[in-house]
Amino acid sequence: MPENVVIIGSGPAGWAAAIYTARANLNPLVIEGDPTNDLNRQQGTTPLGQLNLTTEVENYPGFPAGNLCQFLDTALPADVRSVLPEHSCHGVSGPELMELMRQQAKNFGARVVSKDVVKIDLRRHPFRMTAANRDFKEIVSGTSEEIEAATVIIATGARANYLGLPSEDKYKNRGVSACAVCDGALPMFRNKPLIVIGGGDSAVEEATYLTKYASQVYMVVRRNELRASKIMQKRALENPKITMKWNRALDEVIGTENDGVTAARLKSTVDAAAEELPVAGVFLAIGHTPNTDFLKGQVKTHPNGYIVWTTPQRTYTSVPGVFAAGDVADSYYKQAVTAAGTGCMAALDAERWLADQGHH
Repeated sequence: MPENVVIIGSGPAGWAAAIYTARANLNPLVIEGDPTNDLNRQQGTTPLGQLNLTTEVENYPGFPAGNLCQFLDTALPADVRSVLPEHSCHGVSGPELMELMRQQAKNFGARVVSKDVVKIDLRRHPFRMTAANRDFKEIVSGTSEEIEAATVIIATGARANYLGLPSEDKYKNRGVSACAVCDGALPMFRNKPLIVIGGGDSAVEEATYLTKYASQVYMVVRRNELRASKIMQKRALENPKITMKWNRALDEVIGTENDGVTAARLKSTVDAAAEELPVAGVFLAIGHTPNTDFLKGQVKTHPNGYIVWTTPQRTYTSVPGVFAAGDVADSYYKQAVTAAGTGCMAALDAERWLADQGHH
C-alpha cells in the first residue's frame, strides 16, 4: 500500500507538516536526509535544515530567554540530549529547536527515514521514489528503499550560497553567517564592526538590519555600483553606519579558535591591492539555492528555481497531490516561523486533497 503522505525534508516546514498530518491520523513518513553524507555537510543540506546550522534563536515565538535546560532534559530523549552542541540554555539554540520539533512529530507517530531521496517519479500516481544512504554521490549498497506515496510534501528548503573559501567554512556559526535576521542581534556581534558580502537588495537589507547592532557595517561589492534597486541603493548610501568597499571581494576570513572571526582580508577586483579589516562577523548575502535538483524538472519552478505555488493561499504545485512548504517555495521571507506556517498549510492541503480523492 502506498504511504498516505511522504514529507521530504526536515526543517521547520517538514516537521510542522509531520505534526499536523500525524495528528490527522495520516501516519506520515518523513524522509529527513542522510546525516552521514559529506556532500550534505558541504552543501548545508544535512537533516534538520538551516536552523540546525545556527546558534541562538531569539525570534521564534514561544521560546523567550530563560533557562531551558530542565525543559530540554524532559522533552528530549537522553541520547538526543547528550549529543546536542554545548549551549548555555539561555533561550533556545537552532539545533535544540529542531530536535524539539522532530521529537514532537515522532510523539504523534510520524516515522522518520534518515536517507536522501535519490530518485523520484511524480509523473504517475501513486508517486514513486527511492531513498538511500550515499557516500558523497555514490549510493551505498543495500541501503536503497522504494517508497510509494498518495501525496508528497516537498519541504527541502534552500541553502545559502557561500563563496567556498576554506576559512569561510571553518568559521561558520563562529562569526560567518548567511542570515542577519537570525544572528545579527547575538552578543558576539553587538557594537562591533561587521562585513556584508554582496550588492543586491538582499545585501542592502542585511546591512541595514545589522546597523541596529553593529558599530560599523562594511558592504563589500565586486563592482563600483550596487545591483540593488534604486530605493535600496539610496537606503544604503545614506546610512551613516554603512561604508562601501567598492571593487572588492572577500579573500579570506581570519580568526582564532577562542574568538572566532577577528578580521577579513579583501582583495581588489581591478588591481593587486588588498586590505585587512578588523571585524567580528562576515555575513554572506549572495543569494540562496532551493534544494530542488532531485526533482529533475517534474514540478514547475520560477526562473530562480523556487517551486511555484499554483493557487493563491494554497501550497499546491503544478502536480496534483504534490505540495510544497517552506523555503523551497519561498524566496522572500525565508524565516523559520513562516516555513513552519506553510508546513501546516501543506499538511492541511494534503489531508483535504486525500479526502477529495475518497480517502478516509
